[in-house]
Amino acid sequence: MSYSTAARVGPVTLDDVRGAQKMLSGVARVTAMEGSRHLSQLVGSPVHLKCENLQRTGSFKLRGAYVRIAGLLPEQRAAGVVAASAGNHAQGVALASSLLGVRSTVFMPKGAPLPKISATRDYGAEVRLHGQVVDETLAAAQEYAERTGAVFIHPFDHPDVIAGQGTVGLEILEQCPEVRTVVVGIGGGGLVAGIAVAVKALRPDVRIVGVQAEGAAAYPPSLAAGRPVAVDHPVTMADGIKVGRPGDVPFGIVGELVDEVRTVSEDELSTALLLCLERAKLVVEPAGASPVAALLSDPGSFEGPVVAVLSGGNVDPVLMQGVLRHGMAAQGRYLAVRLRLTDRPGALATLLGVLSVVDANVLDVSHVRTDPRLGLTEAEVELHLETKGPEHCAEVGTALREAGYPVIG
Repeated sequence: MSYSTAARVGPVTLDDVRGAQKMLSGVARVTAMEGSRHLSQLVGSPVHLKCENLQRTGSFKLRGAYVRIAGLLPEQRAAGVVAASAGNHAQGVALASSLLGVRSTVFMPKGAPLPKISATRDYGAEVRLHGQVVDETLAAAQEYAERTGAVFIHPFDHPDVIAGQGTVGLEILEQCPEVRTVVVGIGGGGLVAGIAVAVKALRPDVRIVGVQAEGAAAYPPSLAAGRPVAVDHPVTMADGIKVGRPGDVPFGIVGELVDEVRTVSEDELSTALLLCLERAKLVVEPAGASPVAALLSDPGSFEGPVVAVLSGGNVDPVLMQGVLRHGMAAQGRYLAVRLRLTDRPGALATLLGVLSVVDANVLDVSHVRTDPRLGLTEAEVELHLETKGPEHCAEVGTALREAGYPVIG
């Protein structure tokens, strides 16, 4: 049977989270907490990274999915479960169902990354590809639940799911009892709501800061309106927090217990992901890097010690390549330029010689001679360069102009 929105009532308590922690013993890992010297220097006090990217299935989602499915009645388990997800929730439901001996069906968008589809199948779920966006996939999963009697497992809008995610908060207090600020990425709100329930019950003085991507930030207008408000066509590379409307259950908790919700740009997400990879040696997806992006954007505004929750590490290799390039560009370490030169033997070698003098590393060269916009003796060259920062980018541009090359982009 599908789960009715009207049935989702009642708060999530500290006892619920503690009960979830007992249920998850031996199932979910107590993930590591790593210190970050670089972020600590920027913030001016200790910063620790809670590594849920190292959780089983690569994200925190296993916690809530397992608690929700484990709480089903025998007849509900016999009917099986169904979920809709582009990746992390799909894998969490698939593994949780397999561990509990429950049949699972997971609907995923047709454009979902192949590694996530493969992993979901490997964890034991039947995967059905439907729709181009998650909203279409969600509708298909709910229709399947109504037609077959399977229980729909919502990714964030259920008290049991929130209690499961709240176990991250208990671990934070155990691993860093002196914490003053916890920073958490927000999509639908299940993770931050669960963490807030656990942390505020035991340490009401700890500040909880939620982080959303600018292009998918439904919580700020919702909190201002006092009710969940949908954002049309959310757009962000951080698919793990790309949710158009807050969940009803987590929204009430966030409004009561979360101290602040901030937003970060795509450039800031890219830079944060690159920092996690280079400085912390951690593979983190854009959604998981959102708390780090918030720290980088305004480091002086956080009271430490700070714990930043890296919620997941399931990033498609193709996306990772693009995000890293974007992050390098945001830091002034990657430069793409187009320019025109006279099409004669040795012209390209001369241009590369200019770049060599200023120590710019050429990653790729595209040489166009047949564009109708070009003159008879002209060629257009697009160069992708690895640089050392904004000042070096400016130096490269100056060198090209002084050598007589008109830069057109």
